Amino acid sequence: MGFFRELSRNRILYLMFVPITIYFLVFNYYPMAGIVVAFKNFNYSGGMFGSPWIGWENFEYFFSSGKAWLVTRNTFLYNIVFLASYMFFSVLVAVLIAEMAGKIFKKTAQTMLFLPYFLSWVAVAAIVYNLFNFEFGVVNTLLKQFNLEPIDIYSNVTYWYFILPFFYVWKWVGFGSILYLSAIMGLDSSINEAAKIDGANIFQRIRYVTLPLLKPTAIILILLGLGRIMRGEFDMFYQLIGNNGILMDGTDIIDTLVFRSLVLSPDFGMASAGGLYQSVLCFVIILFANWIVKRYDRDYSLF
Repeated sequence: MGFFRELSRNRILYLMFVPITIYFLVFNYYPMAGIVVAFKNFNYSGGMFGSPWIGWENFEYFFSSGKAWLVTRNTFLYNIVFLASYMFFSVLVAVLIAEMAGKIFKKTAQTMLFLPYFLSWVAVAAIVYNLFNFEFGVVNTLLKQFNLEPIDIYSNVTYWYFILPFFYVWKWVGFGSILYLSAIMGLDSSINEAAKIDGANIFQRIRYVTLPLLKPTAIILILLGLGRIMRGEFDMFYQLIGNNGILMDGTDIIDTLVFRSLVLSPDFGMASAGGLYQSVLCFVIILFANWIVKRYDRDYSLF
């Protein structure tokens, strides 16, 4: 009876929640039924539920390919670097913009930083190719002008350990800075004013006031980022690297491996097994990270 009393008392609020409930049921929970494909030999005549069960064979194929550990390691390490660099530069840019005095310059800088967010990875791949192409790229053209040896970046995987994080941050730092900038704008200005009256300079106010107050926002965004730590940036890797076999060992991730397998042999069961493997790893990692945060401070945890 308490449930129905609560439902009657706040019926307008619950009615407002109905569209959100329908959205998540249709687009998030209903598609989860497709998990069964990971355990089936999928065929079009049988469909999702009529195809024969084969148990763990799709997972055995994924792990017996010899690249399961390689792509798992690459996906995890790249995303750790992406998340750390993205958070650091987003906070840095947000603090710098917040401390700028000129309104016009502040808006111009914010707009220019946010512009790469709207570029597709196809356009970014064209920019990267024209920068680093061995024959006519901008970088090698400048090196030749100074009588230096050109660099074949598309044949050396070492360079991509730095190029990929750089362009990831370049594309996403504008969006991330807005999140942190909105958090900075919502801070209590009286704390900053009190620190200024006490004689704190701008760097001390940033270190002892702004950054500590940004900690709850940063922790929540880190936890959300860890929730997709095993989901590689497929668009970026596929557009920038493509099927370059020379760079494959250092840049191949779970998403690109599954995509190539699906293109070469349309095995939906193996692709679903790879996706389920990613999801389980993400779930375990976010549970572990949230447990650590809860032990540190329960108020900062997601659940």
